[in-house]
Amino acid sequence: MGQPTPARSDDWWRSAVIYQVYVRSFADGDGDGTGDLAGVRAKLHHLAELGVDALWFNPWYLSPMKDGGYDVADYRTIDPAFGTLAEAEKLIAEARELGIRTIVDIVPNHVSDQHPWFRAALAGGPERDLFHFRPGRGEHGELPPNDWRSEFGGPAWTRLDDGDWYLHLFAPEQPDLNWAHPAVRQEHEDILRFWFERGVAGVRIDSAALLAKDPRLPDFAEGRDPHPYVDRDELHDVYRAWRAIAEEYGAVFVGEVWLPDTERFARYLRPDELHTAFNFSFMTCPWDAARLRTSIDETLAEHAPVGAPATWVLCNHDVTRTVTRYGRADTGFDFAAKAFGTPTDLALGTRRARAAALLSLALPGAVYVYQGEELGLPEVEVARELIQDPMHARSGGVDPGRDGCRVPLPWVAEAPYAGFGSRETPWLPQPEDWAAYAVDRQLDDPGSMLSLYRRAIRLRPAFGEGPLTWLPAPEGVLAFARAEATRCLVNLADTPVALPENAEILLASGPLDVDGRLPKDTAVWLRV
Repeated sequence: MGQPTPARSDDWWRSAVIYQVYVRSFADGDGDGTGDLAGVRAKLHHLAELGVDALWFNPWYLSPMKDGGYDVADYRTIDPAFGTLAEAEKLIAEARELGIRTIVDIVPNHVSDQHPWFRAALAGGPERDLFHFRPGRGEHGELPPNDWRSEFGGPAWTRLDDGDWYLHLFAPEQPDLNWAHPAVRQEHEDILRFWFERGVAGVRIDSAALLAKDPRLPDFAEGRDPHPYVDRDELHDVYRAWRAIAEEYGAVFVGEVWLPDTERFARYLRPDELHTAFNFSFMTCPWDAARLRTSIDETLAEHAPVGAPATWVLCNHDVTRTVTRYGRADTGFDFAAKAFGTPTDLALGTRRARAAALLSLALPGAVYVYQGEELGLPEVEVARELIQDPMHARSGGVDPGRDGCRVPLPWVAEAPYAGFGSRETPWLPQPEDWAAYAVDRQLDDPGSMLSLYRRAIRLRPAFGEGPLTWLPAPEGVLAFARAEATRCLVNLADTPVALPENAEILLASGPLDVDGRLPKDTAVWLRV
């Protein structure tokens, strides 16, 4: 594969391939059943050979792990399960030597209930003003202060022994911060500087549109404008201040912004706010040519006025894995949701996932690859009694939660626990067939998913930096060019389609038929 290329120029983020690392499930360096920074450091050359430009790490901070690390107790300390701050600094430096930048996750909407601020607030200190405490309604204050619902199900309020209630848009162990308080803003600005000074190249912002709340905390009414806690105008001042800090260090932001209004979405990407934001429309789009084209067009159109690059994501730590989702696409199943016992055609899902990989990597902008996608891993149905995700419990056991896409990775087929590195059972169990997906088995197989991703990332620069131009194609086929002589074709129709005459195949997601045509659920990159 050759030597890794050095980290690119200051605009690297506009067209980067960024690999998402869920540390807990990536690789176990000390054998205790939990993935850690030592495990990541040991696998850095795998990531360099894959060809990625940056690593995005889910929260690695001190946490009680009530929500997979998104309940942060201390942003300046690495959780002991993962390692130490010194190891994190070594990892950042070692990755950079291989041409790979580091992006860390910040969770500004809330902290852990074990955070020093919240513990002081419970003790009656002035830190109470840093959160949203309110008396209840009803004759004896027995009802929540308003009707807001948690993202994880149930009320967004928990009552304390003193009778007051506190707000948590997620789990009760994740109290929401009061972003109207200057100390909250100052603390997060200091946290950004702390990590930028340690060589971090970027920050992913969790739940980026939820921070600001209407100070009246009114009941939610469908269609209320402005929304009491989503996409409030005052939030943009926060991100302008953050952008100024990032400019000092040459760092970048990517926001998790779920908004149906494309104009409102684009406001977060103005030149003085966030650099990029995740594109969830493409990720949740069914395997349908017309709907995918519409998603691509709308995504590019909403980014164009502010000059921001699009981002393309097929999967992450919160949604059903791509192979499984695409294997369910013909059943009418809610494409991004999770459910127990949903029938899945993994062969169909794998064909589509391979084609989708070439589609996403050919589009203009940045691409995010969730760990294990390059191995073609399916979603795992974790036994109910072993599920740790709070979404499962909060749903009354109906929602299986997100653990199925967080099962530890397989590295060595013949090793215990598929080479994850554990001496004992990993924190989530691996299915019996997990060894079939192991890295060592895929490395020497030119037809494997890993080989496809390696070749695609290496060949991706052939598309250049130009805009996307749609080309004439039969119904059900996506065809576009970016560089004058380089094209991408994806066949979602029921019948094979002929390739252009005299075209050179750079890469195909699967074999052509006996007549040299592109089969259904297959993509190809061409030079014409």
